[in-house]
Amino acid sequence: MILYTVMPMEQVWEGALHTFPPVREISIKGVLMQVEPLEEGRARIVRLLDCPLDRYLDPALSPGAIISLT
Repeated sequence: MILYTVMPMEQVWEGALHTFPPVREISIKGVLMQVEPLEEGRARIVRLLDCPLDRYLDPALSPGAIISLT
């Protein structure tokens, strides 16, 4: 691919190579999920990987929810 532009290359590629926060896969009460560890034994849910279909409707398990790892 060739890109013709008057913009500087730093501006064109800005944000293209970003790093993702470290995530872990854990299972809580039969729900396998990806979480982003936070401080003090807590984690933020990134996504649910394997669980019964009705658990997807549980607001406590929605992406972005904070859970306790203890």
